[in-house]
Amino acid sequence: MKSAPAAPDHDHAALVARACRRIEEADITPNLETLAGEAGLSPFHFQRVFKKVTGLSPKAWATAHRARRVQKELPKARSVTEAIYEAGFESNGRFYAESKRLLGMNAKAYRKGGKGETIRFAIGQSSLGGLLVASTDAGVCAILLGDDPQDLLEDLQRRFPKAELVGGDRDFERMVAQVAGHMERPGEPWKLPLDIRGTSFQLRVWKALQEIPPGHRATYAEIAEKLGELKAVRAVAGACAANKIAVAIPCHRVVRTDGGLSGYRWGVERKRALLDREAKR
Repeated sequence: MKSAPAAPDHDHAALVARACRRIEEADITPNLETLAGEAGLSPFHFQRVFKKVTGLSPKAWATAHRARRVQKELPKARSVTEAIYEAGFESNGRFYAESKRLLGMNAKAYRKGGKGETIRFAIGQSSLGGLLVASTDAGVCAILLGDDPQDLLEDLQRRFPKAELVGGDRDFERMVAQVAGHMERPGEPWKLPLDIRGTSFQLRVWKALQEIPPGHRATYAEIAEKLGELKAVRAVAGACAANKIAVAIPCHRVVRTDGGLSGYRWGVERKRALLDREAKR
């Protein structure tokens, strides 16, 4: 069995994990110099190590974490402003400048559970069965696989309960065909923009999955080690199960320690078929 590329140095992974927790627990995001000093590294070296482990700069990591906190706070906050400050943004102007990119919609719409957001979707067929592709203005937000088109639509409705779901036009259906074609040629680079939403930990796991080359596999334990979270094997498995963008975020490349295939939300047979295609290419 092929394995994923070597994980970063364990000491560096643990160091970055501590820095991530420091960022997440701080009321005011520590700057690069502070984080580097606490790690005993120069700012330049620390930035390189951090990005090697997480795929993001410390600043981008902090922004992603704050975005997730805003997502949690908006539905229950008394106002958008309250949610912004509870999430750690130091000014509402800075948040509004980034809100569309962070949330995929404006903050007021997100606070209403996605009400007012338009999501286009189309259902088609692929060699792996039924295929639903959905997209916001920011990019593809869901790629769902299954046998029953109605089940696929109901799954999308559960994920975006207050959004306006609109059937895609002919141009959008070509996107579905593009996704289906990618399943036939999984070694080709992914070109469609993605609208990825999840917790900070899920985003880290999904980023690590995207770094596994086609034709390679990694275990849940290897992903946890790469993130500097050796005891988070179950949490990694949970993040894989929560993935709603099949193939583009390749959770099918993660296997058990013994190499066995399990835990694929769209069925082990589909997982095996994807891995076999990648191995042949």
